[in-house]
Amino acid sequence: MSLFKARDWWSTVLGEKEEFDQGCLCLADVDNTGNGQDKVIVGSFMGYLRIFNPHPVKTGEGTQAEDLLLEVHLRDPILQVEVGKFVSGTEMLHLAVLHSRKLCVYSVSGTLGNVEHGNQYQIKLMYEHNLQRIACNMTYGSFGGVKGRDLICIQSMDGMLMVFEQESYAFGRFLPGSLLPGPLAYSSRTDSFITVSSCRQVESYKYQVLAFATDADKRQETEQQKLGSGKRLVVDWTLNIGEQALDICIVSFNQSASSVFVLGERNFFCLKDNGQIRFMKKLDCSPSCFLPYCSVSEGTINTLIGNHNNMLHIYQDVTLKWATQLPHVPVAVRVGCLQDLKGVIVTLSDDGHLQCSYLGTDPSLFQAPKVESRELNYDELDIELKELQKIIKDVNKSQGVWPMIEKEDDLKVSAMVSPNFDSVSQATDVEVGTDLVRSVTVKVTLQNRVALQKAKLSVYVQPPLVLTRDQFTFEFMAPEMTRTVAFSVYLKGSYTPPELEGNAVVSYSRPTDRNPDGIPRVIQCKFRLPLKLICLPGQPSKTASHKLTIDTNKSPVSLLSLFPGFANQSEDDQVNVMGFRFLGGSQVTLLASKTSQRYRIQSEQFEDLWLVTNELIIRLQEYFEKQGIKDFACSFSGSMPLQEYFELIDHHFELRINGEKLEELLSERAVQFRAIQRRLLTRFKDKTPAPLQHLDTLLDGTYKQVIALADAVEENQDNLFQSFTRLKSATRLVILLIGLWQKLSADQIAILEAAFLPLQQDTPELGWEETVDAAISHLLKTCLSKSSKEQALNLSSQLSMPKDTSRLKKHITLLCDRLAKGGRLCLSTDAAAPQTMVMPGKLLKE
Repeated sequence: MSLFKARDWWSTVLGEKEEFDQGCLCLADVDNTGNGQDKVIVGSFMGYLRIFNPHPVKTGEGTQAEDLLLEVHLRDPILQVEVGKFVSGTEMLHLAVLHSRKLCVYSVSGTLGNVEHGNQYQIKLMYEHNLQRIACNMTYGSFGGVKGRDLICIQSMDGMLMVFEQESYAFGRFLPGSLLPGPLAYSSRTDSFITVSSCRQVESYKYQVLAFATDADKRQETEQQKLGSGKRLVVDWTLNIGEQALDICIVSFNQSASSVFVLGERNFFCLKDNGQIRFMKKLDCSPSCFLPYCSVSEGTINTLIGNHNNMLHIYQDVTLKWATQLPHVPVAVRVGCLQDLKGVIVTLSDDGHLQCSYLGTDPSLFQAPKVESRELNYDELDIELKELQKIIKDVNKSQGVWPMIEKEDDLKVSAMVSPNFDSVSQATDVEVGTDLVRSVTVKVTLQNRVALQKAKLSVYVQPPLVLTRDQFTFEFMAPEMTRTVAFSVYLKGSYTPPELEGNAVVSYSRPTDRNPDGIPRVIQCKFRLPLKLICLPGQPSKTASHKLTIDTNKSPVSLLSLFPGFANQSEDDQVNVMGFRFLGGSQVTLLASKTSQRYRIQSEQFEDLWLVTNELIIRLQEYFEKQGIKDFACSFSGSMPLQEYFELIDHHFELRINGEKLEELLSERAVQFRAIQRRLLTRFKDKTPAPLQHLDTLLDGTYKQVIALADAVEENQDNLFQSFTRLKSATRLVILLIGLWQKLSADQIAILEAAFLPLQQDTPELGWEETVDAAISHLLKTCLSKSSKEQALNLSSQLSMPKDTSRLKKHITLLCDRLAKGGRLCLSTDAAAPQTMVMPGKLLKE
């Protein structure tokens, strides 16, 4: 709220439910009294024309009956009213009224009254023009330098300028490239029409160019135009302002200079005659109208700008000089002389609030009364505090704010994966090669106990697995409703996903008595996809580059019973060897020892061991659970395959380095390409032709380099994504082996997963290497530290891409070494010594 309010001098409300716009207000001595007193002319979209001569008895009084000189209903909507010398043979002022299909020019005259009813005013139609096109707005002036009369130019909705020399139609011209009409103004000093096109640029057209251009009776090119008769309509100058314009106004300092003011949606601009920017001002609020006028200071211009916050700002060039509060949002503002009071500000709102005001202050003189001071009674305050605490405790116990029931009771979510493939595969746009890609259907069932709002199901699987649909929306308007949705999953890429587990997450709102909008809740359900979705039976291989051996405490189980459908039975019915071939080509071999309790997994790719190893352990646990054996356990006693793991880390990091180098090269070539374009543009604009000096050849070569580098960046990004997926598979394998090697609990494995797998995907700002290095460093300096001195070391607060991976590999090796020496993982940072750490439910000692 502004302290400075507009001082209401006179105001009224026009009609009922009428609408007005910026062209509906005009101030002029329309009845030609010659005393310098302006009349207020207002036209409405309902077709009412009103002329006011305000003369309040007391400042701030409303309208009197004699203030309204004339009110006429013209039937057609009034788009704009202007006053000028529009009738030939006289220099008297006449009123021009623009309708959508008609232009009317009236004379306004008054008859002196002999009785108390006062003077009588009437309008007389001098002439009218029926328009062939729908009008948008108009402007007037002494086009072509004529003396003693004003010509009218009307802009149609399809971008045609129609010029009328008073009672006769002169010509019509289409603006080139016009899509939507913009504001229109006439500059008498340059004899130009200035508008803002739908391309968001200010355009200036000379009147002489418009007059001698080809006639615009038809938009199509005629044979005469093809033969060259007539001239092409050429713009004088343009300026791109980057936003739509609300209004244009032209103000002259003197006879030698004038300024073009353009009001945009966020800025207002002051331009010179040649289209150069004199200054511009960024506005804080969305403007609704403006009016520039000459200032008392030489060389400056004052501007009134109304905005949608009911404010009227007065700027001197770009400096805010005054801000005043209005009772409405103005759509038109004018300044005139009313009843010998110069500088009256007349504003009109879109719903017909017409106000004449002047600038002044009306400060609030209210002062808060003094409050009687009294001493505090601390005993009473203690009693009141206890009562409030009891109320808060009772509210928390009630179900009004936070229901005490479990969120799973509100909604139950279950997922079921079909044991068989889809009869018709849903796989599309796969990149697996010649293998047939099958799809499997997953059904998710939701059952609510109470009415729920805005339930949204989101499903996620690890790429390159793809869902046919991953978003679902439900409305549980009544309790005990069941909804089931189905979707298919298939493999799209030629590499293996890091895991076969999918996640279905449901977010919903549960309405309560105190919160009808509902309390947000989230519930999730995980499902496991079958191995056969990404894998086919393959030929076992006797040799492989990477091998793992998993020890168990039970006798070996037939692989045929563990992996039905994958065994490639031979004649001697050997079931201790089984081959797996992933879609895309890589193979894994699984061997079960006949004499010992061991299983060996081997493959040519280290990361491919993960899915088969994990699937083997899960199926062994399920097999012995069905047998009623609860003490089954797996272990790993071999050496930790860190070297193979480090090779994948180095490959991933190398692709990140290559990506940065390629992006730098691409940026350099793009800068070079733009520099060559500027040079060529300068050569082409030069009036004197000059040789290109092979700049066109250099431009073509640079363009080809930019395209090649862009393709290389895309290819590197695809390789980086695949490398990160393989790195996640290898990371999960390493975590599994560390857990089997040191017999870690589920909580400790969860800490390892949080440290080694913090990101779902790589980004240029935050990569896997620096994030994992920071997490492992934190573990080494807290729960795995050797001394309190290490615990006191602080980690750097800013993560950045490292120069190499040597530090990360050193920390991973150190982590395995500390775990081998008895260290245990926990989230507690205040452990007294590394050998004794408190874990959930038990005490671990070395």
